[in-house]
Amino acid sequence: MMKESEIGENIRRYRKARNLTLQDVSDATSYSKGYLSKLEKSQTAPPVGTLVQIGKALGVTMSALLGESTHKTSISLVKKNERIDIVGQGTTFGYSYKSIAYNYPNRRMQPFILNVPLNGKEKLRFQHNSEEMLFVLQGTMKFHYGDRVLIIEEGDCIYFDGNTPHNGVPYGDQEVVCIMILSDG
Repeated sequence: MMKESEIGENIRRYRKARNLTLQDVSDATSYSKGYLSKLEKSQTAPPVGTLVQIGKALGVTMSALLGESTHKTSISLVKKNERIDIVGQGTTFGYSYKSIAYNYPNRRMQPFILNVPLNGKEKLRFQHNSEEMLFVLQGTMKFHYGDRVLIIEEGDCIYFDGNTPHNGVPYGDQEVVCIMILSDG
């Protein structure tokens, strides 16, 4: 299981290797220098969409920021018990992500199993420069997309532009489990 502190260390390592300042990355991503500093110091856990944007600014994939393997292959098999926890249950947003294709290097898609806890923060909104897909495996989700509210049930799929502020919370008394895929471009 990857430690969240490793993500911050990787961000700092790639930034310094490219002789970029926090201000340079801030300018490229629109995240504040203070927020980026907190990420690098592992004082806050970044959402997956944030990692995609930071990776683009640093010229690396989100996989590299997550410290995933860079060996060459044309196929990836990750068994159920081999999934890697990316962000644990106790993080700022309460979501947990399991990487389900971490051993395929330089992917253009970032697939995860996403668990959305019952105590999710409904007013919180995510926004990132990528396309996203959610396929609900378990539960029902109340999904906020811009000014719209959609109910997404087990077996439903939603594909959307991540540039629009969005968030999903359980709708009912069951945690939501989804397959989530983000594009790197």
